[in-house]
Amino acid sequence: MLTLTRALVDVPSVSGSEGALADAVEAALRALGGLEVERVGDAVLARTDLDRPTRIVLAGHLDTVPIADNVPSRLEDGRLYGCGTSDMKAGDAVMLRLAGRFGVPGAAPAHDLTFVFYDNEEVEAAKNGLGRVARERRGWLYGDLAILLEPTDGEIEAGCQGTLRAVLEVPGRRAHSARSWLGVNAIHGAAGILATLAAYRAREVDIDGCVYREGLNAVRIEGGVAGNVIPDACTVTVNFRYAPDRDEDAAEAHVREVFADALAAGVTLTVVDNAGGALPGLSEPAAAAFVAAVGRPARAKLGWTDVARFAAFGIPAVNYGPGDPQLAHTREEHVLVDRLQPAEDALVAHLSGSSA
Repeated sequence: MLTLTRALVDVPSVSGSEGALADAVEAALRALGGLEVERVGDAVLARTDLDRPTRIVLAGHLDTVPIADNVPSRLEDGRLYGCGTSDMKAGDAVMLRLAGRFGVPGAAPAHDLTFVFYDNEEVEAAKNGLGRVARERRGWLYGDLAILLEPTDGEIEAGCQGTLRAVLEVPGRRAHSARSWLGVNAIHGAAGILATLAAYRAREVDIDGCVYREGLNAVRIEGGVAGNVIPDACTVTVNFRYAPDRDEDAAEAHVREVFADALAAGVTLTVVDNAGGALPGLSEPAAAAFVAAVGRPARAKLGWTDVARFAAFGIPAVNYGPGDPQLAHTREEHVLVDRLQPAEDALVAHLSGSSA
């Protein structure tokens, strides 16, 4: 597991540049001999056809956020450091190991299995490779349960939050900075938006024993044209992470309500991305069986994952992987080496039927 995880991390695959890693994954899966394999752009699909009564889909994205001087990987004090170690090449390594065990001639898993390695998960939803698979090869995504090997620190994380990004544009009037009173400073005009965000109190929602905490934050601010010009425009980009009891429309309505005073004063708000979340769905038999097999209660997924996409198709889905979600996207991202094998072992037991 460690060797394979390290090999995956050492192939750079920032969103939009996953081709080399997808080529390697495709070659490895085709060499096994017991899988039907198909390529859809930089998504690689593989599945067994053993006429089992149930099918489990295992999915993981190949891309990472931009590298932060953390590739190639390094091993230090029982930790493997590197971009994507937690999110989510350790999970991809588990998937490849499972394919190597159950995707060879003569293997006898308790379920038929589908493996989906896809691109562009870490960017806007319109580019998501799983979305492309859903549009072009939807039949490959159907199953009785989907398990996304997203970082969960070896725990089951149910459902996921929705995520909305919006741009608030503050108007102003340009002037020479030596005669600032002749203009209207748009950057100063953003102060009310920032004060609203600083005072925002996040809602916590308990759904089926899983507690989702919402958050509304500024993630980018832009404005100014020169050092001697009063700026006539300023934009603040905000990200709303919302509990899955809200749909996309309700999330947008909430954000507009939060900034009602600013909008009334002439600020404009444009939603640029909005992906709904997914309810826990733990009452579904296949999901309940997996929770029972792992032997620990599920918790809420604080973040958006493609669990939401499977849920929209009516397929129960959970997140379960060896990475640490609190380290995702950080410069010091790493995975604990001793988390790798237990994740593989738990899935081997469940997929082979020995955990029943």
